[in-house]
Amino acid sequence: MLGCFLSTLNQTLLNVALSSLMSVFDVTAATVQWISTGFMLVNGILIPITAYLMKRFTTRQLFISAMAFLLIGSIICAAAPSFTVLLLGRMIQAAGAGIVMPLMMSVVLAIFPVEKRGSAMGLLGLAMIFAPAIGPTLSGFIVEYHSWRWLFIGLVPLVAIVIILAFKYLVNVSETSKSKLDVFSVLLSTVGFGLILYGFSSAGSKGWDDVTVILSLAIGIIVTAVFCIRQMKSDDPLLNLSVFKNKVFTLTSIINVLVTMMMYADMILLPIYLQNGRGFTAFDAGLLLLPGALVNALMSPVTGKLYDRFGAKPLFIIGLLFIIPSMWAVTDLSESTTYMYLMVRTIGLRIGLSFITMPLNTAGLNALPKQLGTHGTAVNNTVRQIAGAIGTAVVITIYTVQAKSHAAAVMQSDPSTTGKLLKSLASILGASDAYYFMMILAAIAFVITLFMPMKKKMTLKERKIISK
Repeated sequence: MLGCFLSTLNQTLLNVALSSLMSVFDVTAATVQWISTGFMLVNGILIPITAYLMKRFTTRQLFISAMAFLLIGSIICAAAPSFTVLLLGRMIQAAGAGIVMPLMMSVVLAIFPVEKRGSAMGLLGLAMIFAPAIGPTLSGFIVEYHSWRWLFIGLVPLVAIVIILAFKYLVNVSETSKSKLDVFSVLLSTVGFGLILYGFSSAGSKGWDDVTVILSLAIGIIVTAVFCIRQMKSDDPLLNLSVFKNKVFTLTSIINVLVTMMMYADMILLPIYLQNGRGFTAFDAGLLLLPGALVNALMSPVTGKLYDRFGAKPLFIIGLLFIIPSMWAVTDLSESTTYMYLMVRTIGLRIGLSFITMPLNTAGLNALPKQLGTHGTAVNNTVRQIAGAIGTAVVITIYTVQAKSHAAAVMQSDPSTTGKLLKSLASILGASDAYYFMMILAAIAFVITLFMPMKKKMTLKERKIISK
């Protein structure tokens, strides 16, 4: 949990520091974006390979290696004399983060029985959600009052402590086997997933008609299709796609895509509205997100226990009944929408997400037989990574296109509206339109949830076994 917390915190720390890094290293917005894009690419490329790594190496070997990558990357970033060195450090960090998340979920599958996994995943959710909760606020504070280097200097001793604790206390829970690595499949997954992630993450800034974006997505989809065909024909696949034969796993994966798209898009869109449309600082934007994210983190263990008792379907329905109104509440943003209104709305959204995020993973993985657990975890994380990139790209595109359209309409109706006021109005109206799209996604997720099976009631004999 500690390792996962630091990995996730590291992933979100730089989101509000990008504009500061642009001026420090004298680079453009497109270049500085690679700090996030590069991290996500390495992370996304590594995740499909984790199923093999978890078969081949022990829990201790993988975890300590992942933390070592995070430590080395943090030291390089803290001392980076140039943007290139900073980017290299970020990619080394990403190599560690890509291993930690799937490994952690596999450990839960290995050490907890089915009826206790909801509570265990809920506790993990506390680490996974609490880190992004404090990330933007902490980052905003450090960038505003101290040097950006402290974002990495602060991580170094914490990661070192986790490595020392792992050497002393971490035991091996997985069984290793001498399985052969399919190098060609690794190459296909790296190129395929890498190009898809790059294509979607570039679409937000370059536009969908950009040649690089079109080629990246087209080649990425073709190579990924070849990878999938190879996995289905292989006796010992790198990533076992037969997990999708399970109805519950497939349904939870589709809901996972929609929920992740909404979550990532909201984390990008709300700060854009606050900073571009309303003139708030990065620290103000981080503070607004903090209460909702803290509620989400604290609710996670509670919803984990509720999952063990009632199953996934009732929790998904409750969660989406919070999410849909919270998306509708920001479809008519204006220059007078209050800070408190947005904070309360974000708390509502985060309560909804806490009913879905961790129970979603648990329901999908519980539906699989034990031998497919590591593959289910790898597929789950790959799907989430790609969904996050798609959600961000689509919502940025909708926001940009609609903001331009509204700017032209405002100019036509009132030619005296120019400069900062015009940009602010266009940004506010564009953000509102993008939230309409997210409300539709939430409604689609609700419909799919209705097809989820209810939890089977345990017999008296099964209850006696569990209580013993």
